[in-house]
Amino acid sequence: MSAPTDGERLQKVLARAGLGSRRVCDDLIADGRVTVDGEVAVLGRRVDPEHDHIELDGVPVVTQTGLVYYLLNKPARVMTTASDPEGRPTVVELVPDEPRVFPVGRLDWDTEGLLILTNDGDLTQRLTHPSHGVEKEYLVEVEGVPSRGALRSLREGVELDDGLSAPAEIRLLQSRGDHAAIEMVIHEGRNRQVRRMCETVGHPVRRLVRTRIGLLADRDLAPGSWRVLRPDEVRGLYAAAGGSET
Repeated sequence: MSAPTDGERLQKVLARAGLGSRRVCDDLIADGRVTVDGEVAVLGRRVDPEHDHIELDGVPVVTQTGLVYYLLNKPARVMTTASDPEGRPTVVELVPDEPRVFPVGRLDWDTEGLLILTNDGDLTQRLTHPSHGVEKEYLVEVEGVPSRGALRSLREGVELDDGLSAPAEIRLLQSRGDHAAIEMVIHEGRNRQVRRMCETVGHPVRRLVRTRIGLLADRDLAPGSWRVLRPDEVRGLYAAAGGSET
């Protein structure tokens, strides 16, 4: 198949997507690390950035215009929806009105922490699909102090009403008499999963904050604040969600 003669030069498109200078992007192409619609690209290749599917090392490169990615530090008592019939505040009211974006996954009304909002349907599907298992880290304040047995149960998986939970990474951070703080990393995205797991071992959640999504974390982002994700962070999310779909 002959390479297209119209469109933009691939190295220019890659550079604009934040992968480095055009010289660096030339090297990526020359090394055979870039594909266009499943074919290894060659130097001089021209592409349509709005329609061609471009990947670097098997991970999609976002080249379409108009796609935006926000990282929000969701405060408590805000709905993770685009609208609410009861008139409660929603996460989309905390970010720019245009272009219209949607939250990726859900955080409960009382849950705080990091949430991605975007109009990239492909990334949303990848991050929320159960088979991809993107890590999510939480700071959890629970009632009482979990015993070693309770912590072991959380690590191994507990029986919920919708089946056995996958093993979680658990670390006891602090205990103070009637409550404790634990760090919890899960790979699933079931409804109210962290709260239900903790309740099952006898330690209801008092406060829940999501602190990391994949490799994405930001301790400097204040509650209610948001920022635009960098191109490398978007790429990291695609990589965490499994790169190419098979």
